[in-house]
Amino acid sequence: MSYSLGILDQSPIIEDATNEQTLQNTVALAQKAEQLGYSRFWVSEHHNTDTLAGTSPEVLVSYLLAKTKSINIGSGGVMLQHYSPYKVAENFHVLASLEPGRVDLGIGKAPGGLPLSTKALQYGTINKGEDFEERLTFLQHLLEDAVPVEHHLHGVQATPIPKVKPSLFLLGASSQSAALAGKLGIAFVFARFINSDHDVLKEAVEAYRTHNPKGHFAISIAAFAAPTKEEAKNLVGEQKITKVHLASGRSLTLNSVELAEKFGQESGESFTVQQYDADILYGTPEDIKEKLDGYHVQYQIDEFILHTPVLQAFERKRSFELLSPLNLHLQQKEAVS
Repeated sequence: MSYSLGILDQSPIIEDATNEQTLQNTVALAQKAEQLGYSRFWVSEHHNTDTLAGTSPEVLVSYLLAKTKSINIGSGGVMLQHYSPYKVAENFHVLASLEPGRVDLGIGKAPGGLPLSTKALQYGTINKGEDFEERLTFLQHLLEDAVPVEHHLHGVQATPIPKVKPSLFLLGASSQSAALAGKLGIAFVFARFINSDHDVLKEAVEAYRTHNPKGHFAISIAAFAAPTKEEAKNLVGEQKITKVHLASGRSLTLNSVELAEKFGQESGESFTVQQYDADILYGTPEDIKEKLDGYHVQYQIDEFILHTPVLQAFERKRSFELLSPLNLHLQQKEAVS
């Protein structure tokens, strides 16, 4: 099948590992992913948490690029509401100048943490993400070195200008985000491990393809493989997705009921918390490949970026090995330009 496979690693702190060990585990996994034929390896942005060590993807990306040779390395993603698009463009232009053709810039709309960390990140400023489209558009113009004449910052450049620009992706879990990516002509990654609603996925694909029929549409999906389906099921267990729904209409996904309630309290809004069964693909490599093949055919998916929410070190590593393109004998697609 002509789709590719990547990995999203959130640098989970597992089995009492230190922060230092956790980040070195991410480095080792990136190197292993390269050996196993994965198309790309992404790291995430989460703040003020003692369960994940990945708070600064742009810093971690630079280190991973230096520790690997050929695999694409990127952010999954940079939370743009907190940062100047100009500085983000500068950061990734430096990376792309150091490692041409290997740098991915995934952009996210979520805060990546609770309101307290958002206030800390935006110290001295206030940004509720309402200008996200404007920020993303400006970032795209900077990456293309094409800030339009009518823009009040026309003439500015995010130097150094690399010979090969970073590949830009928008990450999201709604048809609205997919439509925005399609309209801007950039690649889109649907976060299915956050939103497993098939109807929303279908709407997102249709919205994206309406604007960008030949664009790159990927899914970030929770998946776990083991030698037998029974073992995979036992290791996955009864995992839940926890969402906090705010009175303003925003909904966010948190790691636990406690964090969701804390988010709601810090937001200053009335809120409700709900839990849903996590939709994780589990089974043998053949079981999961059959599911991925089905998504590929039904929705014309170009790439799957695997997220593995199982917190046992050996079994987690083994799953990535079992699902690797080399093991599944997948024909890789060309990287996004």
